[in-house]
Amino acid sequence: MLKILKYSLSLLTLAISLNGFAQEKLTKYVDPFIGTGGHGHTFPGAIVPFGMIQLSPDNGRTGWDWCGGYHYGDSVIVGFSHMHLSGTGIGDWCDISVMPENKLITDTADHGLAKFSHGNEIATPGFYKVAMDNGITAAFTVTEHCGFHNYTFPANVSPVIKLDLGYHQNWDKPTSTYVKQLNDSTLVGYRYSTGWAQTQRVYFALRSSVPFSKLLITADGKQITVSEANGTAVVAQLLFNTQKPNHVMLKVALSTVSTDNAVQALKEIKNWDFNSIRNQAAEKWEHELSKIQINTNDLRIKRIFYTGIYHTCIAPSQYSDADGTYQNAKGEIHQMPAGQQRYTTYSLWDTFRALNPLYTITQGERYSGILNSMLAFYKENGLLPVWDLSTNETNCMTGYHAVPVLADAILKGIKGIDYQLAYTAMKASAMENIRGCNYYRQYGYIPQDKYGASVTNTLEYSYDDWCIAQVAQKLGYATDYKYFMKRSASWENLYDPITGFMRAKNSDGSWVAPFDPFYSEHNPDKAMFMEGDAWQYTFFVPQDVDGLISAYGGKQKFVKKLDSLFTVSSVMHGEDQSPDISGMIGQYAHGNEPSHHVAYLYDYAGEPWKTQSRVRMVVDSLYHDQPDGYAGNEDCGQMSAWAVWSIAGLYPANPASGRYMFGSPTVNETVIKTKGGRFIIRAVNNNKANVYIQSATLNGKPYHKLYITHQQLINGGTLAFTMGPKINKTWFTAE
Repeated sequence: MLKILKYSLSLLTLAISLNGFAQEKLTKYVDPFIGTGGHGHTFPGAIVPFGMIQLSPDNGRTGWDWCGGYHYGDSVIVGFSHMHLSGTGIGDWCDISVMPENKLITDTADHGLAKFSHGNEIATPGFYKVAMDNGITAAFTVTEHCGFHNYTFPANVSPVIKLDLGYHQNWDKPTSTYVKQLNDSTLVGYRYSTGWAQTQRVYFALRSSVPFSKLLITADGKQITVSEANGTAVVAQLLFNTQKPNHVMLKVALSTVSTDNAVQALKEIKNWDFNSIRNQAAEKWEHELSKIQINTNDLRIKRIFYTGIYHTCIAPSQYSDADGTYQNAKGEIHQMPAGQQRYTTYSLWDTFRALNPLYTITQGERYSGILNSMLAFYKENGLLPVWDLSTNETNCMTGYHAVPVLADAILKGIKGIDYQLAYTAMKASAMENIRGCNYYRQYGYIPQDKYGASVTNTLEYSYDDWCIAQVAQKLGYATDYKYFMKRSASWENLYDPITGFMRAKNSDGSWVAPFDPFYSEHNPDKAMFMEGDAWQYTFFVPQDVDGLISAYGGKQKFVKKLDSLFTVSSVMHGEDQSPDISGMIGQYAHGNEPSHHVAYLYDYAGEPWKTQSRVRMVVDSLYHDQPDGYAGNEDCGQMSAWAVWSIAGLYPANPASGRYMFGSPTVNETVIKTKGGRFIIRAVNNNKANVYIQSATLNGKPYHKLYITHQQLINGGTLAFTMGPKINKTWFTAE
């Protein structure tokens, strides 16, 4: 009877908790300005989850901290463009720039920029608003393919809206632009450009809520007297008669196929009810945010956590029209399977680590489209994407990390993709003769005198090959399994037991000398480590942590080496150090992705209390609810995904293993929606001092492992940790 009573009370408590979750609007905890300062490189503008449109302000600066078009340290706006990259280290896009003005601009030296202050800005999921110093207030919301502009001008001026197809920042440069007037309220056109993505084509349709009285077009600085023009940099200015109130709205729709398709996309916004579209956008965000909910009294953590989920749902972004039709970089028109979108913006070197494993839990309704977009890239180009932008291969960063993403999905049984096609594509990446892969196969490692970033490439190819091996085993290819498992051990060829570090070798088998584990070189052709040094990369063997531990001579020596990572000097050496190495605790660099799994390695070495301590320290010290709240580039959701996992108390240290290692839950309770219902992670006696797990239960039974599996999570249930201020070496007994 007592057990029944306790069980009933537990269910009642859970019901009350979940009811509280259901009634609360989670969007109020999201702050899109987090990451716009420091080196986060995010943008604050309006977007719906994974939408094609990212309608956001641009400061007009060229520089690393303006990769997202906007930086919180700036004070001017030159326009509001419709496509932005979120948290990357390379600037591109900022396509189809629109700017409201108080007058026609005839001086080509006048860029029509406006000053503003952050006190006059508002940003919430799906909405952005700013009152500029020139008296114009601009507000925006969006659908997937259409941006909604809402402008209020000062009284007694004739409103002007400038469409600047020549506007560009950083790498991007227009190659051909075109505009045509269809009627007194509609323009169509396109913007072709080159940059990080060498071929980009964006078609648009622009419609105003009231007719414009005059259209002034210039092409490459010359005034055009007809109603259409093309050139490298076409600018169209729409002049409106003074109104009461002085209010103009726009709809701007995009397509990658044609202007006709862009005109069709205008229908996503059926009328001129701005607040209705804003509310629809907010509801789409509520849907995403409600998939993982936390219970805590710490407002700072709530803001970090839910803004983190927000940032995990921006990229990859939709590239196809609503019916799945798209034009790729080759100019070919294709269509995705019914109900699926083609996506782009695949920052795979970053996101394979934690973001994509998170999607296997949170993105059941769209993940097949995200995966099939990779396979579409393979069918169109012969290889899986490395860093896909506008369906171009930028070949940015190391490894072929579409492989672990696909492997993770296949091993977890994600439906809606062709496993055989995926496996064939994975093997194609492994057998390519570019990006140093030929040397990797020939030597068993990549020699530094043959190809740059040789250590990083070798370590990451080794991991990717392990992923291929696991899929080969699942699909019944025994010979392939043995072959790729052998390749997955290639990291051993670069481990130097004398120094205790991974090191570069030349093609003759000699170590590259001199050797300095603190040395960083940013140029990938000269570097031995991509955006890192020997300290940060030595621990990247997630497929064989036991083997790495053995290489050190056992767990005790391995833990000593791990400890030193967090306690040695943070000073690096070299004249051209990588700016991406940031968020330093010793030589642990949380501001860049190669360090993200490292704190969880103590779990493998039998000292999980050190994982618990390190993870709490990173959450507490390197995430903030301010514009400079990230320790480095947010990188299309990866920096946020680490926080989402770690605040909940789990992390996929080996991203394709289907195992989620235990950390130290920051919040009292996390509720994850799953196919099996809900998976609840509860931390009893949790507070800032009680960072150590004392004991654990899974569905009411004592639990002694340091991880749970994906299947256990998906099935639903309750994982309960009892927390305390002192380490407990006895509760975990299962290896």
